[in-house]
Amino acid sequence: MKKATFFACACALLMGQSLMAQEPAQEVTYVEDASQGLLLNKFNNNWFITIDGGAGVYFSKYDSHRKFTDRIAPAADIYVGKWFSPVIALRAGASWMQNKGLANGPVGGALVNEYRPDGFYKTKYNQVGPAFDAMINLTNWWCGYKAGRVYNAIGYVGAGAYLTLDEDWHNIHDTNIFGRVGLINSFNLSKRVALSLDIRYTFMDGHNDNVNGNYDKIYSSLNAFLGLTFNLGKTNWSAPVVPVCPPAENCDALRARLSAAEARVADLERQLQDCLNRKPEVVEAEPEALATVYFPIGVSRLTREDKNIVNAVADVLKADTSKKYDVKGYADTFTGTDAINNRLRDQRAGNVVKQLISRGVSADQVKAVPVQGNLHGDNAALQSLDRCAVIIER
Repeated sequence: MKKATFFACACALLMGQSLMAQEPAQEVTYVEDASQGLLLNKFNNNWFITIDGGAGVYFSKYDSHRKFTDRIAPAADIYVGKWFSPVIALRAGASWMQNKGLANGPVGGALVNEYRPDGFYKTKYNQVGPAFDAMINLTNWWCGYKAGRVYNAIGYVGAGAYLTLDEDWHNIHDTNIFGRVGLINSFNLSKRVALSLDIRYTFMDGHNDNVNGNYDKIYSSLNAFLGLTFNLGKTNWSAPVVPVCPPAENCDALRARLSAAEARVADLERQLQDCLNRKPEVVEAEPEALATVYFPIGVSRLTREDKNIVNAVADVLKADTSKKYDVKGYADTFTGTDAINNRLRDQRAGNVVKQLISRGVSADQVKAVPVQGNLHGDNAALQSLDRCAVIIER
């Protein structure tokens, strides 16, 4: 089965190739496929500039005693950055943040030191300094890079230092180291411009907002910024170039022919196996006739010559009485009716048996056996030989 199937498949394949060879060759195209792995762009590509502005809420030691909405203050940033891959980027820039807090005494360098009846002082600071962030495009990381995607979620962590400035924007030499984390929700307005919503949490070392010289360990700020990002150079990413083969021809007709050929092979193998498993038929050869007496058409009586033949057979039978014999009567089916032919068969066999017994052969040694059909089959040319009686050893 395996060999036949193999040859059937090979023939079908060769025929299919021959048919396809007659069709005009279709051109193979080449395209970039990001699923095959991204290539890094040249260094002068994928730069960006971001400008944003927003507001934040300041959290320090005594701020819970000040009305929440009265603690909201403006903030702004400007950055220059570069994407090194669709996932990783670095940016650096300047960050300005104004903080509105509450202290238990006047604070030097504060823009405002407003005394309240409850004994606290409203304070306000200007802080500005360098900031550095490492950025991860979470959308490209989790969902895979896709050129032209509108929305991208970008997480980042960063650090920097804030200089505290007085009302004349002079440095009062009160520097605060800070760290921060944030999430940028970026919406591409075009290939070059993106609108962003930046949610940021900043934590800083202690600021001197206590007149007794005690310092807060950590204070923080929660900010939200709206920004615009301007992309410079190449904005998308190059991917490996792969060939795109034309769609395969419809092979349903070839498949159907192959299935039909396999079915024929399976049927032939089944027939072969049945033939191999078939037990050979044992055909007993008809014993050779000891003598045959022929009769004219429609005649069953023995002539003198016929009797002489039968008498000679009787001498042979009497010489060895241990052997038994059948006398089979025949009549051709090409002439006469079935009734006439059956009568002739009985009479021809019976007359021979009578003659043998009359010559001294024992009745137990011979028996008349009428036989249906012709002695020589359906060969009409031999019908005259079918009008006979045959003496055969059992």
